[in-house]
Amino acid sequence: MTIYEASERYNTPIEILKLYESWNLCGVVKNVMDEWQYDDTDLERLSLIMALHDIGFSNDEIESYMRLLLEDNQSDISRLKILDKKRDDVLRDIHIREKQLQRLDYLRYHIRKEHSK
Repeated sequence: MTIYEASERYNTPIEILKLYESWNLCGVVKNVMDEWQYDDTDLERLSLIMALHDIGFSNDEIESYMRLLLEDNQSDISRLKILDKKRDDVLRDIHIREKQLQRLDYLRYHIRKEHSK
């Protein structure tokens, strides 16, 4: 699959794919007739990269995570720590948003209460 086909299939801008390629994170990407060719392993890694991006990982975090993955099979604990930290960050954000909702609801309640008098 060419970079253009991968871009279309995963709805990913070419510039993003080229960035990931520059990190050498997509595995063994072959250059055939002046076009990048992705194999199934490359596509699986690209899918993981996009999932990490969708979760909210920064480009630096994605690069670090993927480098650990490509290092060896003994990086499971390190990758789990990264995922645990991201999960904690997301939970903290949810908690903050819940407090904001409570405050909004409180203000709405008071306006409605005054309006009903």
